[in-house]
Amino acid sequence: MKEATAAVLTAFGQPLERREVPLPRPAHGEVLVRILVAGVCGSDVHMWRGQDPRTPLPITLGHEGVGQVLETAGSRKTVDGRELKPGDVVIWNRGVVCGRCYWCTVARTPALCPNRWAYGIHRSFDYGAHLNGCYADHILLHRDTDILLAPDGVAPETLVAASCSGATAAHAFDLCPCHPGDTVLIQGVGPLGAFAVAFARASGAGQIIVVGGTDSRLQLCRALGATTLLNRGQLTIQERRDAVMDLTEGRGVDLAIEASGSVEAVQEALPLIRVGGSYAIAGIAEPRDPIPFELFRDLARRNLHLQGVWVSDTRHLRQAVSLVTRDPGPFEAMVTHRFALSQATEALEAVENRLAMKAVICP
Repeated sequence: MKEATAAVLTAFGQPLERREVPLPRPAHGEVLVRILVAGVCGSDVHMWRGQDPRTPLPITLGHEGVGQVLETAGSRKTVDGRELKPGDVVIWNRGVVCGRCYWCTVARTPALCPNRWAYGIHRSFDYGAHLNGCYADHILLHRDTDILLAPDGVAPETLVAASCSGATAAHAFDLCPCHPGDTVLIQGVGPLGAFAVAFARASGAGQIIVVGGTDSRLQLCRALGATTLLNRGQLTIQERRDAVMDLTEGRGVDLAIEASGSVEAVQEALPLIRVGGSYAIAGIAEPRDPIPFELFRDLARRNLHLQGVWVSDTRHLRQAVSLVTRDPGPFEAMVTHRFALSQATEALEAVENRLAMKAVICP
């Protein structure tokens, strides 16, 4: 009997363990996929360290994946209505929703579905056929998973971050639109921030100001469309504030995107947004310490649109895939480290220690 291999988290903070399970046959509507590449997300590091309360043990981490269809049970189509067949290279929405609740049907916000679960996050290794995360050489996609064909000519490792960072950035711009000519401030130069830069450029932003602490990542953001780079390792908070105000004639930016996961970044950005502007907080994905916040001064008096951004839905994934397809080069440069499945722990360490802009696992 053929077997599948997974790198499994059995104890927080400990090396992932190799587990082998029988390769399942898909049930009706399911799709058996051979993983070509898994993305290593910063959220994976938090789960590995036990900082995310959603994490069951044992678990196969990995919610970003691109793979090749091996087998379907009956007819199975992509969200664009194309029949899946063995050999197709696909990417899928990491979250699976019920499609029946208030949020899915009335509010039309499926990302907020209370029944939503995500590969590599919610389901234990012991659930079902075991293949529930992307740190493996195979995955069994649930019948309710939304699947897209991967575009021709784009390497799987270039595309894989679209399933999380790219889709989340698309969601942020969906909730807080960028208008042609706007000045946009983006905090953070990881994959989420890089995608935010690309979406701001695609939306016609006049100025794109990026704050980050790593020069190589800042330069990648320039390649994606940033017009001003502010290195927080070289400039004080006051110097960064002065630079933003000088660029906006003292008004502040029209839109700010928090993509750093830092509460200090939130405190820094609030005074930099113009009266009537918007702030999308997209990088806070785990519990953080509270920050001082004065409702009148910081929000009401300034008519500020303060928007939380939680995960994404299938249309956002589709938008991110389209964005990468349009100009794959800078997104290819985002991938700085590649690991074998047996090196999954080293991949997590590379992301945790900020050695990798984007690390991927290639089983």
